[in-house]
Amino acid sequence: MSNNELHQRRLSATPRGVGVMCNFFAQTAENSTITDVEGKQYIDFAAGIAVLNTGHRHPRLVQAIEQQLHAFTHTAYQIVPYESYVALAEKINAAAPIVGPKKTAFFTTGAEAVENAVKIARAHTGRPGVIAFSGGFHGRTYMTMALTGKVAPYKIGFGPFPGSVFHAPYPSELSGISTEDAVKAIDRLFKSDIEATQVAAIIFEPVQGEGGFNVAPPEFVAAIREICNSHGIVMIADEVQSGFARTGKMFAMNHYSHQPDLMTMAKSLAGGMPLSGVVGKAEIMDAPAPGGLGGTYAGNPLAVASAHAVLDVIADEKLCLRAQTLGERLTSRLREITATCPALVEIRGLGSMVAAEFYDPATGEPSAAVAQQVQKRALEQGLLLLTCGQNGNVIRFLYPLTIPDAQFDQALDIIKTATQM
Repeated sequence: MSNNELHQRRLSATPRGVGVMCNFFAQTAENSTITDVEGKQYIDFAAGIAVLNTGHRHPRLVQAIEQQLHAFTHTAYQIVPYESYVALAEKINAAAPIVGPKKTAFFTTGAEAVENAVKIARAHTGRPGVIAFSGGFHGRTYMTMALTGKVAPYKIGFGPFPGSVFHAPYPSELSGISTEDAVKAIDRLFKSDIEATQVAAIIFEPVQGEGGFNVAPPEFVAAIREICNSHGIVMIADEVQSGFARTGKMFAMNHYSHQPDLMTMAKSLAGGMPLSGVVGKAEIMDAPAPGGLGGTYAGNPLAVASAHAVLDVIADEKLCLRAQTLGERLTSRLREITATCPALVEIRGLGSMVAAEFYDPATGEPSAAVAQQVQKRALEQGLLLLTCGQNGNVIRFLYPLTIPDAQFDQALDIIKTATQM
């Protein structure tokens, strides 16, 4: 079967709304390498959109899933519970950078985790309002689309969206938006759109994913914490993309001295198995009544088994340190590239959550075309990259943290040649 034959079948069988980036189809994958149906290999710097921090088919994950497969595959945790769910909740409670007693509930997707975090905050406060930020991405369900601060392609043709959701700008030095600007915008919301005592939660990504890997300044996180403390608002950190060693620490919020009340997680939590979660202060997590949280597949035992293995691999293979080391090597090479690529205007990120932003040197404006050209050139040389950002002009690097050094160096060489304009 050829890639072209499968492409034609895809066009006939599946809707255009499910956008597909690559014109090749995966046959097998191992660690940081994908092999397509025609035998061509690609270095994977996408990792299933930040899902595979532990790589494709890590042997310990495969073993854990196989072992669980021989026990049972599904009972619905709300019907017949199982110890592995409880044990994973205990591990997440211990790891989460939140002060005091904590509890964790598991779901299936990142959007589900965010939806449930909002439900928990509303149940705890008895308030409707939620404040999110421009450039933020929180999912594709109706509530999470409302929270998402990017219209194309996520909101086009899908409105109206749930009410009582408001947006403020997210700090970005390159865009000229300071922490002070963002805080003043929240204050204006309190004056013009919703009173502070009607706001249940403020949700933000400590490192924006789709927004372009903008890193929250420490003073911004401190300001959100102060606002939430002053008005009885629940502070939610969305760590769906930034969690599980990607930033050089278990969670991005480990980089900050001010901590949230709730955190959402998914993606690399289970290394490719569908699993998400919300962890938070026990008294807030206990606000919904029994039956208010859950889902048929929430906390699926196969995914939970994989997540246990993920946490073991992160610890045993020192992937937080590995993320720092690889991130430093990547940013060093990108800084060298700026000498010969005037379109590369900014390199930013934490650990191995690194992005490069491109402008058109002739116009001085953000350029999605330049980013797409780099992406296309890299793919032609066998390197898979993803774009992001409000203007689609940012390339993000999301390689498995388990990638072999030689292959990582090969990818850096491809990036260098792909950025020579």
